[in-house]
Amino acid sequence: MQGTDTEDDRHSTAPEDPRPRLWRRFLASLALIGLLVGVMIGRLTAPGPVELLEVVPFGEGVQLWFSREPPRQEQHLDGAFAILFESQGAAQNGQLNGAAGVVSWRLQNTERGLLLHFVATRPLRATLNEGKEEGRWGVRVSLAPQ
Repeated sequence: MQGTDTEDDRHSTAPEDPRPRLWRRFLASLALIGLLVGVMIGRLTAPGPVELLEVVPFGEGVQLWFSREPPRQEQHLDGAFAILFESQGAAQNGQLNGAAGVVSWRLQNTERGLLLHFVATRPLRATLNEGKEEGRWGVRVSLAPQ
């Protein structure tokens, strides 16, 4: 019986293909390109941050105008009222003279957004009215004593 002769390449197994297999690389490249295109489209279509357009104080409170509706959190503290708007804007402050007496208000930038707080000598009760008007979102904060 003769064995296989490996010296003259006359054996029964096929030689290894010297070309690299590109199928896995091709599929990985397609997946990566799809991911990058999806991220770019997402960045183009995502809305920008909410912007504070204007603050208008009136006798019993403050009217705030935003570019669109901002997420917000309200908090009643001892004699004070605070609202955190997840938006960007300029810091402002002022005083109101109304039924609640003299009320100081301040709008300041924080890490999480704009913080609007009211402080008075007596505890405050706040009511919020909001709605869309002329393509912008308005929040009207009206104050009264408790």
